[in-house]
Amino acid sequence: MEKTALCPGTYDPLTEGHRDVIIRCSKVFKRVVVAISKNTRKKPLYSLERRMDFAGRVFGDIKNIEIIPFEGLLIDMAEASDAQVIVKGLRAISDFENEFQMAQINKKLKPNVETMFLMTNPKYAYLSSSAVKEVARYGGCITGLVPKKIEQDIIESFKSEVFD
Repeated sequence: MEKTALCPGTYDPLTEGHRDVIIRCSKVFKRVVVAISKNTRKKPLYSLERRMDFAGRVFGDIKNIEIIPFEGLLIDMAEASDAQVIVKGLRAISDFENEFQMAQINKKLKPNVETMFLMTNPKYAYLSSSAVKEVARYGGCITGLVPKKIEQDIIESFKSEVFD
């Protein structure tokens, strides 16, 4: 069976850590669905459309990666996208505690969908979207923190304070 992986997240904005995990998934799975969450609970800085655009530009040349928006239960999105596996990147033990709980709930709701944890590349273990936004907000250098294809857009959005 050809497996599909679902890589969900808010991606606000997409970081090099996110990119690394998704690229690694694309080498293991036949199809990778990057599901960008509307997630109004987190109050993202960038609009869903802008985050979709960023991901499309970063992954647009990789044939087995598709970008979709989603709202609602992650496990329902996994089923709707025919994903057998949800892949979550982990940076630290603190990430594991929350992700483990969600994986158990998802397993209860849909026993046929597995959750896999992929450890981040150590060079990105410190990296988060929140850290990128903080550095960019104060004019710091974000080179190497976000993919080159979207770096200038992020810098410009903080200069003009336009995030959609």
